[in-house]
Amino acid sequence: MRYAVVYSSKTGNTKRLAEAVRAALGEAECVYFGPPDPKALETRRLYVGFWTDKGTCDADTAAFLSHTAGHRVFLFGTAGFGGSDAYFTKILDTVRAQLPEGAEEAGGWMCQGRMPHAVRQRYEAMEETPRRSAMLENFDQALSHPDAEDLRRLQETVLTAL
Repeated sequence: MRYAVVYSSKTGNTKRLAEAVRAALGEAECVYFGPPDPKALETRRLYVGFWTDKGTCDADTAAFLSHTAGHRVFLFGTAGFGGSDAYFTKILDTVRAQLPEGAEEAGGWMCQGRMPHAVRQRYEAMEETPRRSAMLENFDQALSHPDAEDLRRLQETVLTAL
């Protein structure tokens, strides 16, 4: 089964997920591994990873997805805010809606991802409120993600989506 892994990764989180996808599927049949590129469209089966930007995938991934008609697409991604399956489902639904007519959605998976330290500094500079406290707590919780359990769960999901 030939496949391509396409990913956009601002902080390295989604790249780690992409590497886990390729490890689960085996490198022998991987015809493309890297950032969004038309070369990936040479195979029908695509694993497309993104980082979350304002509740959806980043612009590079969105542009790539618009060319996936006729392909089977598995989506995976990371979000700095997390811990809620409902939140991840909402993001995946928003990204799925960007698939063009004729693209076949083959599943999806998301997890929390660590954020740059500058984000924490921005939160620390905010006025002390319960929201600020929650944002700082979320930032600290995200520091370890994606972790080994996240990668294992992604691989399990990818293998069952075949």
